[in-house]
Amino acid sequence: MIQILSQTEIFLRLLLATLLGGLVGWERESNSRPAGFRTNILVCIGSALIMIVSIKLYVLFQASRAADPSRIAAQVVSGIGFLGAGTIIREGFSVKGLTTAASLWAVAGVGLAVGAGFYFSSISGTVLIILTLSILNTVEHSIAQKSGLKNLRIKVFDQPGEVGKLGSVLGDYNIHIIDVSIDHIRNEPNIYVNLQARVPSDVNQNQVIQHLAQTSGVIQVEWKDSGS
Repeated sequence: MIQILSQTEIFLRLLLATLLGGLVGWERESNSRPAGFRTNILVCIGSALIMIVSIKLYVLFQASRAADPSRIAAQVVSGIGFLGAGTIIREGFSVKGLTTAASLWAVAGVGLAVGAGFYFSSISGTVLIILTLSILNTVEHSIAQKSGLKNLRIKVFDQPGEVGKLGSVLGDYNIHIIDVSIDHIRNEPNIYVNLQARVPSDVNQNQVIQHLAQTSGVIQVEWKDSGS
């Protein structure tokens, strides 16, 4: 039988949800991610509150066979996807915000655990979430650098043959193009060509940029390491 929650217990659970959600949100905010400090706190508090309401409804209507404390809380798992989807942005060939969306989903889980009174699970989960977002971020960037993946964003005149010329220049340096996309610029006769490429370790990147910049039709070249 589920114990009736006191007002003090409810307040403490919501307070803990605020703290744990804030810890994850602080990490996201410090890295200038779309969903930061307040967003993570609200997600965690909301999830905890929904879980508390589910428990209290079960206690209130436990005589009914239809009473199920997990029914309302289960909607958080699917519903949080809409909020997470709002943080995902496609920029050329790069998809950004997946980690932030996943962190929101995880924080919702933390909130549900707090609301259910699973303190060890919620605190342990928060610690692991923060470690994943902070420490493993460095590991992920290190793997991307060792693999030689680079992102090239090149602004060129919108005319036939431009992509072919860029591919020819990169081919001279044995740079293998993995993905290509084009962004049109409103009210300009120019486009952005986005390239994801695998670059050999012995290639001088500055020399490649200079060569591309000197190619006819090229206006601007930006080169970044591939990362999440």
